[in-house]
Amino acid sequence: MFESKITTSTKKYQSFIGLEVHIHLLTKTKVFCGCRSAFGDEPNTNVCPVCLGYPGVLPALNIEAMRLGCLVARALNCRIPERTWFERKQYFYPDMTKNYQISQFASPLGQEGYVDLQGKGINKRVRITECHLEEDAGKMIHTGTASLLDYNRAGVSLLEIVTEPDMETGEEAELFIQQLRRTVRYLGVCDGNMEEGSLRADANVSINIPGKGLGKKVEIKNLNSSRFVKLGLNYEIRRQGERLDAGKVVVQETRLWNENRDETAPMRTKENAQDYRFFPEPDLPVFTPDAAFLKSVEDSLTELPLKRVKRLEAEYALTEEQADLICEEKAQADYFEAAVREAIAEGLEQRDAVKRVANFLLTDIKHTLHQEGIAAADLGSFKLTPKRAASLLALMAKGVVSGKNGKQTFEAVLAEDKDPQVIIKERNWEQITDPVKIAEVVQKVYAAEGPSVAEVREAAAKGNTKRVSALTAYLVGKVLAATGGRADPKIVGEQIQDLLQKE
Repeated sequence: MFESKITTSTKKYQSFIGLEVHIHLLTKTKVFCGCRSAFGDEPNTNVCPVCLGYPGVLPALNIEAMRLGCLVARALNCRIPERTWFERKQYFYPDMTKNYQISQFASPLGQEGYVDLQGKGINKRVRITECHLEEDAGKMIHTGTASLLDYNRAGVSLLEIVTEPDMETGEEAELFIQQLRRTVRYLGVCDGNMEEGSLRADANVSINIPGKGLGKKVEIKNLNSSRFVKLGLNYEIRRQGERLDAGKVVVQETRLWNENRDETAPMRTKENAQDYRFFPEPDLPVFTPDAAFLKSVEDSLTELPLKRVKRLEAEYALTEEQADLICEEKAQADYFEAAVREAIAEGLEQRDAVKRVANFLLTDIKHTLHQEGIAAADLGSFKLTPKRAASLLALMAKGVVSGKNGKQTFEAVLAEDKDPQVIIKERNWEQITDPVKIAEVVQKVYAAEGPSVAEVREAAAKGNTKRVSALTAYLVGKVLAATGGRADPKIVGEQIQDLLQKE
């Protein structure tokens, strides 16, 4: 571990950062009952005696929640134990009526993993302590002097991912969150929407003199974006350094991140693990994954984002930035690779196909998705399918349609849900490449633009190449306008140059 040089007035300190990341698993029902698991429903409509903690009720494990939790654990290189079970974690929960949480402690479903952080100048391994499955609490809404409770979220499948204190800067923690979010979205186990709380993080940070080990741990809560994780941790490292420089001690506590003031504020002193009084959940049996269960987990693993970025760089000769942008969403990376295959099938050379598809995807398509409010993750239902995109790009590359009319074709495909070839034929948008037909239009424009032609000659005589170039472009534009943008600009330019040189 390298020394993180957080410079205060007199000393340099080493920082230690560990994260506790909670993700809502995309199960249709809650983890221990049959209530619907969904965000945004009317308050207290997805509840039952089990998730409301009525006396005498019995929980039943949602096996899909266990499978998705183990899938994440494997993606994080964790070991799945032969036996895993649940405990009751007890303290006062205003938003959980039974005053205990069914969680995992002694034998979580995922153990001893790691994540490799790569990108933004960072290259390091972060150890994963564990992944454990638990039920979420409800939501408290404070309005003036009253507090309202919505129990829809109580009992929702929640996976907590705990790291070792291997990170040293807010930037590393930010990258960890970003990579993890991309990973769970690739796996299809969580939507990763931090603003909705389906992925949220608590950060633990301490600093100490290098070589002296961990310092007093401070936990930061209320971090609902990867950027706030970075800002909150970097602020807290500075704050702790200033206290130590002043001869004060750092208090072990929980603090909140105030995004309006860009600072942390005290919340409460931190409980220790023994305060929770864990004991085995008596109403749930030990879970022993069999071979069929473990196989279903392994079969659900997909190529993970970081590995895919590296493969796209090597296989398609993309830059790291291009590959990273394309792999931002699995559906987007799938679209790219499918479109490249289709473009090659249309007769384009691979290097040309890759360049055209990447540029088109990262500019025109991305801009359109943003304008239409369509998420990149929904590219699978985009009307411009990979096959249609490849067809359009091939038609443009072969000169069948101009760039301008190609853009109009793209817009028409989205509006009418038709193939590019059909639209081009219906609109008579094929590019004119016949020199005889183009010459007819060039002659008419040349005759009608006498003053401009004269000005070109005058500029040429004076050696004003800049003016000659501008006027020639003007004449080319007139020809293109007269043909509805269909004339091949290269042929038009050559014919106008020939006419000017003859005179």
